[in-house]
Amino acid sequence: MATTSAALLNGLSSSFLTGGKKSQALLGAPVAARVGGVATPKRFIVVAAAPKKSWIPGVKGGGNFVDPEWLDGSLPGDYGFDPLGLGKDPAFLKWYREAELIHGRWAMAAVLGIFVGQAWSGIPWFEAGADPGAIAPFSFGSLLGTQLLLMGWVESKRWVDFFNPESQSVEWATPWSKTAENFANFTGEQGYPGGKFFDPLGLAGTLQDGVYIPDTEKLERLKVAEIKHARLAMLAMLIFYFEAGQGKTPLGALGL
Repeated sequence: MATTSAALLNGLSSSFLTGGKKSQALLGAPVAARVGGVATPKRFIVVAAAPKKSWIPGVKGGGNFVDPEWLDGSLPGDYGFDPLGLGKDPAFLKWYREAELIHGRWAMAAVLGIFVGQAWSGIPWFEAGADPGAIAPFSFGSLLGTQLLLMGWVESKRWVDFFNPESQSVEWATPWSKTAENFANFTGEQGYPGGKFFDPLGLAGTLQDGVYIPDTEKLERLKVAEIKHARLAMLAMLIFYFEAGQGKTPLGALGL
């Protein structure tokens, strides 16, 4: 009987029945195991799991297209969307999430700048800074080459540091990185450094005696909110590009 009860409890904790990311819960009901003719009560830890969210509401199954086995819901905003299978390699899955986060932050800043810039100046965002009659002091090739060189250097260092954390924090690479405490990673998670410089409003942590202490619960909640807004902003920028190809602006499309 004890063996059957234990097997039943273990079955209830399986991912096949519960699915999704696991969380621990204590089952209060004791299970009796007979040892030497004497029943001794035992307690079992049952691992319960929240239902795994899907990017197609109300649809279950469908293989790796709907519910990829390499996505377990542990990443913020993970709803199982990976139809091309880009995240099969765990290392590259982390890198793609980092890339999504960076592109999303740029997109959020761009969307805000497009609306505010046009509302303030009345100039369409794709014509900002244009001066057809002016003589350019630099050729387009020089500007493009300089940008690729500078941004390529920074991005290459970020790429190396991502796969080998803190490998770029050496004196010969960035002389100020060892001493600039405001730029340290206070959360221990790449992409979310926190600290007085990256979290000046203290949205995901607090300052105690001048030391930044991250709040794990707030940080996890803000991660989901940020990635949702980032994805929405990237989609908005895609629409803005299509509008710009027709000579239209977001405010113009809204009749403003």
